[in-house]
Amino acid sequence: MRFRAKIVDLACLNHFSRVVNTVARLAKTCTLRLTADKLYFILSDKVANGGVSVWCELCQGNFFDEFQMEGVAAEHNEIYLELVPENLSRALKTAQNAKTVKIKLTNKHCPCLTVAVELPSLSSSSRIVTHDIPVGVIPRRLWNDFREPGVPDFDVSIYLPVLKTMKSVVERMKNLSNCIVIEANLSGEMNLKIETDLVSVTTHFKDLGNPPWASDDECQSSAQGRDLESMAEARIDIKKLLQLLAGQQVNPTKALCIIYRTCLEPLSRMKGASQVVVYVTIRTGV
Repeated sequence: MRFRAKIVDLACLNHFSRVVNTVARLAKTCTLRLTADKLYFILSDKVANGGVSVWCELCQGNFFDEFQMEGVAAEHNEIYLELVPENLSRALKTAQNAKTVKIKLTNKHCPCLTVAVELPSLSSSSRIVTHDIPVGVIPRRLWNDFREPGVPDFDVSIYLPVLKTMKSVVERMKNLSNCIVIEANLSGEMNLKIETDLVSVTTHFKDLGNPPWASDDECQSSAQGRDLESMAEARIDIKKLLQLLAGQQVNPTKALCIIYRTCLEPLSRMKGASQVVVYVTIRTGV
């Protein structure tokens, strides 16, 4: 089991650092999955209990000048590592003006991701700063716990407004309530609502657009035939939403919100029984 990679281009390095910083703001620990063509940052908290689930997929060719890996076996050419993304983020912060950054899997009393940063020097000798980041190797029998989540059988999917604008609105609402209601329809309309015994505040967004889905995809059956003006809603923890919005440092090109029911109770009892999934699509090129 081997892994080594090298980044020379400074723009690629800064872009990769922003991705890692975003993951670090969302999760204390995560899984790093390495394959021959891609790397993934995965967080599989139980969303039903208020957790955050993350699936971040990167094509290695968009970031690394060199990328070599050998998995646990020829038929399972992958590596799964558990790490603290904040540690990787701190290591990359020392590489803002680096000539090269090398990352490799090592064994120094324990498995580590070793980040070697070569810094510019006025002399002929090079300056190299090395960070050893402890990681845990996830055994093959647990790999199925880290597979890509499917698109749920949703009621409404809609593009989000500019995330900075949305973050500004939610920050102003956080002092009014611990929860926020997101409601949207298939006509490109979305509302952010705060409802308490003392105050009711709603911010309206229009003409956001609804992403197209293949008509033969069975998992979108709930949205098909739905009244375009009918609102689907979900009540979520406002701090969790702010955590997502505040962590974005990757200049997303698209952000998609999906609202879906999580149980089969009658509609009169459905308030607060829905969930929100947010997909963020970013530029993988630099």
